[in-house]
Formats: sequence, C-alpha cells, structure tokens
Amino acid sequence: MRQHTIRKPVTLEGVGLHSGKPARVTLSPAPEDTGIVFRVGGDHIAAAPESVVNSHWATTIGKNGARVQTVEHLLAAAAGLGIDNLEVEVDGPEVPAADGSAKPFVALLAAAGRNQQSARRRPLALPYPIRVGSGGRWIHIVPAPTFRISYTLDNDHPAVGTQVLSWAPASERSFVDEVAPARTYGFLKDLGVMRKNGLARGGSLDNAVVVGDRGPLNGLRYRDEFVRHKILDLIGDLALLGRPILGHVVARNGGHALNLELVLAVQQALGLERRSAGAAVRVLAERGAKALAPARRLATI
Repeated sequence: MRQHTIRKPVTLEGVGLHSGKPARVTLSPAPEDTGIVFRVGGDHIAAAPESVVNSHWATTIGKNGARVQTVEHLLAAAAGLGIDNLEVEVDGPEVPAADGSAKPFVALLAAAGRNQQSARRRPLALPYPIRVGSGGRWIHIVPAPTFRISYTLDNDHPAVGTQVLSWAPASERSFVDEVAPARTYGFLKDLGVMRKNGLARGGSLDNAVVVGDRGPLNGLRYRDEFVRHKILDLIGDLALLGRPILGHVVARNGGHALNLELVLAVQQALGLERRSAGAAVRVLAERGAKALAPARRLATI
C-alpha cells in the first residue's frame, strides 16, 4: 500500500480545550516519508515519541520552547483516514478542541482530499509481546497480522461503570462511524481542580461530555462513548510511531502517560532510530525557506 498526503491546504479555527485560548491549525500536503510535522513559528516539531514534553491529561509535543498541546485527536483522524504525511501549522498554544472528538478533523481532512504518493507504507511488526503498567492500569500488545484494540474501562461513577469494547479497523468507514465521533469527557466535581492547574479552561458542553452526579449533562453519542474515546486517544498516541502498527492492543484503564510508555517500549523493541529534527523536518524547513525566497526579477520590499 502506498503513502498518502492531502491535496490542498485546509484550516480549522476554535478554542483550546485546556488553554481556553483561540487556536487555529492549517493542514498542508507534505512530501513522502515526512510523517506528520507541526510548525509553530520557525520551529518544526515532528509528531514523534521524543517530541512529547507532557502527557498529563493530553499529549503535548514541543521543541526549543515551542509547544503544541492536545495533538491526539488530529493524529487519530490522520491515522484513521490513512494520511501518512502532513504539515500542521499551529497558531496558538493548542490544537482546537472542536467538539472534543476527532470527527471535525475527519471532515477537515476529507475536505482537503487525498493524494497517493509513490513511497510505500511500511507497517511496524512486533518481534514479541510488550506490556506496560501494573495493577489495574496496564496496556499489553501482542504480535498480530492486523491491528486491533480491546479496551476495558472501569470507573466507579455509575454513569460510566465498566465498559468493554474490541475494535478493529475493518474499513475506513468503521473508524469514521464507530470511533472518531467519541468525545473527550470529564467529571464536574474535578473541574475546579483542573482549572486551578491550568487545564480544561476552554472546556464546555460544546466540546466535552461533562458528567455530573446523576450522569452526563449533555447526553451521549454512544452508550459506551467513554471507552470509545479511550480507544480514540490510544490510536492518536500510537500515531506518534510514525507508521501503522500490526498488533492486538489490550488495555485497561490507560491514559496518555501510559500510552506514551507503550509507544516508547515499542520504539525500543523495534530498535527505531530517534526522529529528532530528522530529515523529514529538514525537508519541510527547506521547502518553507524556498517559498519565502524572492522570485527572480522581482523587487522585494
């Protein structure tokens, strides 16, 4: 199977879920073997494990002081639609929350169109099972010919309880219909503490499922929307590997920090080279420099 990028630039504006500040992303086509690279001012930040600077409540990547928070839903949308190479220009501290799911990013990528590239996609095959976490919070991945996630979510709130789902991307449509629309969620009792710690400042009933004492304040898209969103987050964090992975992921009560542990363990098991600045980032940087270079025979101001 070949790699893909998008056909044309597209933009989404909104507010950051955690920062509460205005945010805008512009997605543009990128060369083959680039992966997904975020551009913040003059810095290019690869969506790679070593770029992660914080995985508490959301996945934040950074470089040279530049930061982009909450990248997981956009990464999940790209992975779910088979987009391998993408440049993401970010204006603001965070990717827009949109409705708290990957659905708006799926629509944005669909509007951009898809372009097949000449390079082949190279899935990652595991050499042996890998397990991270302990007690009641763990993730286990075993070699398999295809990709699947089986997730168990336990929560003592009666609106959540125990939710179990096993999902495999039988088709692109299955991701679009069964996983992408699942929204992030939070508990009303935790909101004060989160905002005191600089989190959920942009959170509202428009971009999250808010759970009160008696249940969700704004309804559910699925009976088991909570575990579906956990699967969505895991897909987005696994996309940091830069290539699709073959394996059966079995998870219980994970989160972004544990997802990152798994990603780093897979990276180590496969002996993958670190993707720091990397050739892919240099390609985008050079392309940007050429775009800014003055055209011949034209005066510059």
